[in-house]
Amino acid sequence: MPGRANRQPSLLSRIVRRGLIALYRWKGWRIEGEPPAARKFVILGAPHTSNWDFVFFIGATHELGIRPSFMGKQSLFDGPQRRFMLDMGGVPVDRSKKGNYVEQLARAFAEADDLALVIAPEGSRTFKGSWRTGFYHIAMAAGVPIVPAWVNNATMRGGIGLAMMPTGDYRADLARLAAFYREKRPDCDRFVALERSAQTLKEMERPMETGE
Repeated sequence: MPGRANRQPSLLSRIVRRGLIALYRWKGWRIEGEPPAARKFVILGAPHTSNWDFVFFIGATHELGIRPSFMGKQSLFDGPQRRFMLDMGGVPVDRSKKGNYVEQLARAFAEADDLALVIAPEGSRTFKGSWRTGFYHIAMAAGVPIVPAWVNNATMRGGIGLAMMPTGDYRADLARLAAFYREKRPDCDRFVALERSAQTLKEMERPMETGE
């Protein structure tokens, strides 16, 4: 990961990370699955319904031996907090009109030896019925696999799935991801909606393919 490869993390970042891992263990979460063989990948964190999700993913990735990263707006990396943000896994992104964040993140993947970029595809805790497509464009541009991860705060369980290389067919790949999430949490309304969204995209595509 650029900015933190060959130096000791700051004392503050080490204290914060240890505190988050301690919170994870205190809450009693359990994780299932194995880390991917790839050294670079995009992790999908869903569903995103609570601020505790961040604590879960810090603890879960620690158990799996994954050093997670996240993207943040450039201004968060200006000034004295820059080192802390980088040590915590932050990847600065210019979200202005002139800055193509997909290209910036693809460049970050190219420059890094290891990079596990965690993205919440819902965008925020407020679910609007479909996922944002940024995660897919980033994985395609960087040529890295997508690793689905899930959490259930009610049962204190979570997990990570098999890495999936994007094919360029977003509709088909979204359907595969929806099937994974529905299998893990069949009672989750958000994943039911995701499955319906993927099916709707497939239905919209069909007339275009047949020429009707």
